[in-house]
Amino acid sequence: MNILEQLRLLHPGWRDLLEVIIVSYALYRGLLLFHRTRAMQVFVGITVLAVAYGLAYVLQLSMIVYLLTLVFSYGAIALLVVFAPELRATLAQIGRSPMSRLFVHLAESEIADAIAEAVERLSRSGIGAIIAIEREVALDEYVQSGSEMQAKVSADLIATIFTPYSPLHDGAVIIRGDTIVGAGCILPLSQSALIDRSLGTRHRAALGLSEETDALVIVVSEETAAISVAANGRLWRDVTAVQVRALVSGRSLRQATEDAGLELHS
Repeated sequence: MNILEQLRLLHPGWRDLLEVIIVSYALYRGLLLFHRTRAMQVFVGITVLAVAYGLAYVLQLSMIVYLLTLVFSYGAIALLVVFAPELRATLAQIGRSPMSRLFVHLAESEIADAIAEAVERLSRSGIGAIIAIEREVALDEYVQSGSEMQAKVSADLIATIFTPYSPLHDGAVIIRGDTIVGAGCILPLSQSALIDRSLGTRHRAALGLSEETDALVIVVSEETAAISVAANGRLWRDVTAVQVRALVSGRSLRQATEDAGLELHS
């Protein structure tokens, strides 16, 4: 029986279509959890090893097949130990209630108002700050680098955290939904060359996080009091509080740029 005859015997129904949709969505959400994280790099490495194993098996390279078999046998246990924090964060994100996301969405404008007000206050006072807003990619590993919190977002609290000489003013504040989950957090610095040499560590940290995740990062310069926003590896400078509110509320970067005429620096 050839392939065409086998295909004629297939009679896909609505159950098959439903299963394909469910499995496809599950795979998509699974890959999205690891997107732009260290785990994704490990996944690519495992894929390369799997391809090498397949080639070695086809070419009958017995020693390489044996060594790769050992790697796969003991590597799974090693990955469970090394990536235990990432696995916990992934399971926690999967278990988040869709209903809680609904309530967060309903309060989105209130959160945007609070963040925009805090940024405006800090800018007027010339106080440096960096605020990272989590989106689809979890920021748990960066939360663990600072002090974990569970506090509702408010302009007063954000302004207090970044008050000079306070214990947490040097690091970044991380916001998840309507909650501040971390303060004094350390973010990865971007290795990209910045056009403006006056941009400091906060801007490099904002760019670095936006290169590795899909977070929206807001920076207030301590030297110039200017507000900047980093996302998708790009930096918008001289942003106003009104524009910050629009971005936090879920407006697309393209819309915010066109409406506000922002200057873009990669």
